[in-house]
Parts: sequence; structure tokens; C-alpha cells
Amino acid sequence: MSLLARQRRRRESRHAPLEDPISGVANLFDASIVFIVSMMIALFMAYDMTDLINPQASVTMTRQLADGGIEVITREGREIRIHRSSDRELSGQGELLGTAYRLADGRVVYVPGQP
Repeated sequence: MSLLARQRRRRESRHAPLEDPISGVANLFDASIVFIVSMMIALFMAYDMTDLINPQASVTMTRQLADGGIEVITREGREIRIHRSSDRELSGQGELLGTAYRLADGRVVYVPGQP
């Protein structure tokens, strides 16, 4: 190798930028954020929960707790109410609103009463 070629190679190596090993990790972080957001949107669409995002929508959800109780979650605008069922017996005056039937597959059907 000639002297000029060696000098040129040394000059280029001094000014060549070094690879930053952490830059690949930053790109992976950006890709994971995009993946997480897309998964959230897909879950909202799959479970038909887009009303949870809409501020004008009223949403009512029920869920069964680990101890067997039932929770009714109601959202109207920005206000969220949570009602928990209890095993206490109640008494008082009232009117019959309808009848509820539990089907063989576990679903409950409500039939409004006739006035």
C-alpha cells in the first residue's frame, strides 16, 4: 500500500461517525408504542367499546366480581357511578315491573309486566 492511501484511510477513519449502540433500542421503543396503541384500538373495536371513548355517549356495563357479587357501572358524560349488589333482604311497598327468567345457558331475560 502506498503512503498516500494509508494516510487517506487514517483521515477517513478519524472523521467517520461511530455507531451508537443505543439508537437501535430507541427505534424498538417507538415501534412498541405504535404496537401498543394499535392493540388498544383493535380491542376497543373487537369488544364494541368505542362508546367508552365518546364523551356524549351513555354506557352501562355489568361485571361479576370474584366473590360472586355483581357490579353495575354507569357512565353519563363525565360522571361514573358504580352500584354493587348485596344479599340483604329489602321490604316495602312497590309495584310489579316485570319478570326475569334465567335460561339454560345462563342468560337472563327480562319481560316487562303489563300495566
